[in-house]
Amino acid sequence: MADLSEVVLTMDELEAVRLADFEGIYQEAAAKRMNVSRQTFGNIIKSAHQKIAEALVNAKALRIEGGVVTMIEKQFHCGDCRHEWSVPYGMGRPDNCPECSSLNVHRSFNDRGRGRGGRSGRGRGKFRRRRGNCPVCSPARENETASLKEEPSWSKEELSATEKRLRELETQS
Repeated sequence: MADLSEVVLTMDELEAVRLADFEGIYQEAAAKRMNVSRQTFGNIIKSAHQKIAEALVNAKALRIEGGVVTMIEKQFHCGDCRHEWSVPYGMGRPDNCPECSSLNVHRSFNDRGRGRGGRSGRGRGKFRRRRGNCPVCSPARENETASLKEEPSWSKEELSATEKRLRELETQS
């Protein structure tokens, strides 16, 4: 490599390529993960693509610079022998325990992540709050069910208590 000319890729450019090209994340979400604006992310990824193309087309060495980097690791534990170990992020889930070869492998309790529920912590089931049910606070929109427009399911006492509470809140503001 001493006789090859080099193209230098920064850590930000490498991270942008990893997020956009390797993980397939859209620029808007990748920009949020890097804590930069979408425009800045676009500039970073464009620069990275140009440098990588230059290195490939012109047979140059690609050097990555930018300081000390700490790789994120995922923690796992064995349900049988209780052995705990870590795997670098991006390496995938281990098939078995390195100590006892058990298949009973789980993410560590301290390293579970946020999950993939996609519900933003709103819960599930029949006790989930529904929008648009209160005829006073949020009247039914044109495209919602007609039953709310015709006859509210609230009793007169509940309705008057809600109206009273709303007046109190308006006077406090």
